[in-house]
Amino acid sequence: MRTWLCLTASLVVAGRAPAQDSTRATGDTVTRDTTHGRSPRPPAVLSPVRVTVSRDVPRPPIDLPYAISVAHPDTTRPAQSHTRLDETLLLLPGVTVENRFNPSEDPRIAVRGFGSRSAFGVRDVRLLYDDMPLTAPDGQTPVDYLDMQDIGTVEVIRGTASALYGNGAGGVIAFHSLPAPDVPAQASVESVTGSAGLERWVGTVAGTTAGATYRADIAHTGLTGYRQYSAQQVTNYSARSTLDLGATRLGLVVLGLDEPTADNPGALTVAQYRANIDSAAPIDISKRARKAVDHLQVGLDATHPLGSQGGTITGELYGLGRRLENPLSYATVAVATASGGGSVRATLPVPIGRLMDRVNAGVDYQRQDDSRQNYANCNGLVAPTARCPVTGVDRGVATINQREVIWSLGPYLSDELDLGRVHVSGGLRDDDVNFAVHDELPITPTSPNASGIRDLHAVSPTGGVVVKLSTFQSVYANVASAFETPTTTELGTKPDGTPGINPALSPEYATTYEAGVKGYLWTRIRYDAAAFDTFVRDELVPYEVPGQSTRVYYRNAGRTNRQGLEASLGSTVGPLDLGLSYSYSHFKFASYTVNSASYAGHWIPGIPMHDLQGSATYRVNRLFATLEGAAQSAMFADDANAAPRAPSYGLLNIRAGGSALFGAPWASAAVGITNLLDRHYVPSVVLNATQGEYYEPGALRAIYVKVDLGIGG
Repeated sequence: MRTWLCLTASLVVAGRAPAQDSTRATGDTVTRDTTHGRSPRPPAVLSPVRVTVSRDVPRPPIDLPYAISVAHPDTTRPAQSHTRLDETLLLLPGVTVENRFNPSEDPRIAVRGFGSRSAFGVRDVRLLYDDMPLTAPDGQTPVDYLDMQDIGTVEVIRGTASALYGNGAGGVIAFHSLPAPDVPAQASVESVTGSAGLERWVGTVAGTTAGATYRADIAHTGLTGYRQYSAQQVTNYSARSTLDLGATRLGLVVLGLDEPTADNPGALTVAQYRANIDSAAPIDISKRARKAVDHLQVGLDATHPLGSQGGTITGELYGLGRRLENPLSYATVAVATASGGGSVRATLPVPIGRLMDRVNAGVDYQRQDDSRQNYANCNGLVAPTARCPVTGVDRGVATINQREVIWSLGPYLSDELDLGRVHVSGGLRDDDVNFAVHDELPITPTSPNASGIRDLHAVSPTGGVVVKLSTFQSVYANVASAFETPTTTELGTKPDGTPGINPALSPEYATTYEAGVKGYLWTRIRYDAAAFDTFVRDELVPYEVPGQSTRVYYRNAGRTNRQGLEASLGSTVGPLDLGLSYSYSHFKFASYTVNSASYAGHWIPGIPMHDLQGSATYRVNRLFATLEGAAQSAMFADDANAAPRAPSYGLLNIRAGGSALFGAPWASAAVGITNLLDRHYVPSVVLNATQGEYYEPGALRAIYVKVDLGIGG
């Protein structure tokens, strides 16, 4: 705590201004501007935004008793390439995005350190797109099918105050698509060409007519890769439509992906990294490690007013299909997924004399059915073996053939009492998550049936208070608990190599104490600062077994403790938009023994202690120039804190461009340079790698040119 007080006293930080490139803020409402999806200069006076990530009616963030961030990615930082999540999620305090620059593996997204252990997909953090869940019932989220082109707003709940969303200890990230323009029809074509063979084409149609809105995007991206053996070919598509039928609003969401090529260059040893930062791991090349994916998800939602005091009732249904072929260095994994779910929630304000009480209740249900097969990877062999009678193929003998069924049910209830300048709230969620494995391999004396069932249960309470210091300023405090189950992949990997469910792996449970301040100064400066202390029991930790290639297994650490500070501040000064965010992470193991070694007091690997990000955009007429910076301290790579740390680094990115070029209102162009100073850096590490392959290097200097042509409006 003494460290917190010292840092708080000396902290001068900033964050993003809450405006959007394609909207004008007017009071608490947002109206669409019709300049081909790109707005003129945002207004200097900032107006409070409203968020929906609270699972309530739209509320200003300063009315909510927990740390929440709101971002409009293209506003103060225009002309992004829309190919990188770390680009979209820049300037969010407490949020770390580790870009692996590996098209076969999703970037790690961590909130307050939760998610840093992920080997595949996003863990510990729940993701939504237009309120449709992207996270599976076991807590894992692939993000390869999420294209950044259509993201208009990002809302983040940082920490366990997100417990009302269920399985996920770190927080919630809610992506919202761009609103449709207020014209019947609008269309645009965008081209991005750049280093490492980048070729990207995007087509968009959107409009509003007769009580309905629509927006659809299709984007194809090709890349030879920033490293050896890192080529990619991927097509993303998305659509969003709404229809007003009286007082009821109906919505349709579609997200899809076709990715036939995504090579996996793997991680490097320190020696390999220093010798050639662009190299790939030899074993991943010889085993032809890569993935091919196709994915389609469709969601339907309906919202209707409830009562006369501003209440609502909302229902959602969604379904998805996904096929993955994933040759890895130790096996080839093939998974066919069918998943779906639904939710219903109601918010009802209840007057109590002169006071207002708001009740929020709902239930979420999800079900996932996976058909999983693991085969021996027979690439790179010089002679046949028992598991590889034919060499040079992806699929040898099947080692796992099982059906995995996961379902989750989570009813929740929250209540908020408005006492004028003081709001007191509390909530409770009850989660049941059931895992069932049906072993479909032939039963033999050496391979018994590995079918099994595990049922995991948790009750997660939350409570908080917010005090309004003025119309646009507040202080708050909360205490909350959350839990995180192992995923099916984590439960299904046992060190002895047998199929079935790992009976020794337990969920992790987290409790957080948090306090903060947030609001606006002089209606022009947005600020946000939070301090937290999180205690975790049975934290899930990845590790590798010597002699088993790069296969990742999981175990429970005894206890961990996370203390941290987060702060941001943002403003517009004349033609200049400024933003800066800072995160301090003091994360350690409190009780953790492996074999006879105690790691108590060791730093939790995979998260930098200091993370500083900033941006500045200068505009004149229809021209702009943007400078971005990011700096991180060194990062441990293993639980023992003995492996070489990923070194600290600082990066600069720059972009410049304009709209209505050469007098044509439908034409805009920009040029961008990432890693301007051509720094060598390691944004991501493989935790507890026994082969010494810890480093996942970042891209060197790269340049891209972006051209956007539009009609309509």
